[in-house]
Amino acid sequence: MNTTTMNSARMPDAATAARNAHALPTTTSNTTTISRKAVAAAVAGNALEFYDFVIYAYFAVYIGRTFFPVSGEFGSLLVAVATFGVGFFTRPLGGVLIGAFADRVGRKPAMILTVALITVGTLGLAATPSYASIGIAAPIIVVFCRLLQGLALGGEVGPATALLLEAAPPGRRGFYSSWQIASQGLAVAAGGTFGVALSVMLTQEQLAAWGWRVPFLFSLVLIPIALYIRRSLPETHEGTSERSGAQIVGAVFRNHRRILVLGVLLTAATAVASQVGNYMVTYAVQVLKLPPALAQGSVLMGGVMTFVFALAGGILCDRFGRKITNQFPRIVLMLSIVPLFMWLSGAPGATTLLTVSAILAALTAMFGAAGLVAVPELLPIAVRSTGLSLVYAIGTSVFGGTTQFVVTWLIAVTHNPMAPAWYVVAMCAISVAAMWMLPESRDVDVMQ
Repeated sequence: MNTTTMNSARMPDAATAARNAHALPTTTSNTTTISRKAVAAAVAGNALEFYDFVIYAYFAVYIGRTFFPVSGEFGSLLVAVATFGVGFFTRPLGGVLIGAFADRVGRKPAMILTVALITVGTLGLAATPSYASIGIAAPIIVVFCRLLQGLALGGEVGPATALLLEAAPPGRRGFYSSWQIASQGLAVAAGGTFGVALSVMLTQEQLAAWGWRVPFLFSLVLIPIALYIRRSLPETHEGTSERSGAQIVGAVFRNHRRILVLGVLLTAATAVASQVGNYMVTYAVQVLKLPPALAQGSVLMGGVMTFVFALAGGILCDRFGRKITNQFPRIVLMLSIVPLFMWLSGAPGATTLLTVSAILAALTAMFGAAGLVAVPELLPIAVRSTGLSLVYAIGTSVFGGTTQFVVTWLIAVTHNPMAPAWYVVAMCAISVAAMWMLPESRDVDVMQ
């Protein structure tokens, strides 16, 4: 099949018309392909931001006891994971404000802004005294910091992915964009490494008293480095200050509503599966009664597998297309996750926990990477950052932000350890249908 035939098959006339007819006027910079140093700069900043955000999940048990002294075995944990979810609900706002800023002014200024915002949120989490020390002010400060972190991350994914996509060499957009998910794997692995090390070196009392703060303090040391290296990034979209943020957001909802809705549904499975993976630490300790060090080891395994298989997903979707690389691993996960959790629940231990965590992370990373490149390719450059930011922020807020609370509540109410697995099955089924309704985008021109 020649290139012309492939383009025609993969991008229906309606999708092409939506991309071209409804694009806002813009000035683009058709830059040379991005250097490896610039990719490293984008990845380093993104990994740092996700590290700051997800480290909360790994130490949710101790954070809950420090800031939310609610009675009952699951009480403080439920409040802690609910506060974790609060950070997701400012992601759409960050997607609107920072995503539109990136489309209006440029990718690089937006990416520097997100690092600065998450710095404030992380500092607040690391330095806030316990509820026993300052009372109700403690949980209020923690919630505010989570909201600020969510705002930053809501605006991070759109500009960073758009830059990688627009500056990638021909035929390598999937691989270059997959570094966005791979960098999240680095963040997960770093958090898991800290978790294992602290669980081995410190007692339970020390972890609860101050040990959980150490990973947050460590990230503050790296933030000046992230800000410095992001200043060296190339700019792939100059934008125009004549457009307002409201005009850009309005264009997305008015002209690209179908892609927005299907993109959110596509993101849902990735968000839920990712958060179930992050939840494995709490699940292992609270439900399976496994040692904390082993539980943290599941995070390290998940991070490594995410890094490797996100890149594999990017390579595969460049070779075989976005649709098949999106759908196949989703179907495999949908069919295997319940048997895997049954195995884990029936024989909890190092082998089962690490194997289940590895398979869950690998499959999620593959379809997550393919989905992250497919959606922005279907949007014109003038609204790409905003559109992707909204898709990612809404999907992760509505589904990912509630996952840990939902599965914790379901397990507490039903006493059924299969609850996380069945939730993943439902979301995978929805996302497979959403991907089937989207056109193939591998060969579209992303600089229009």
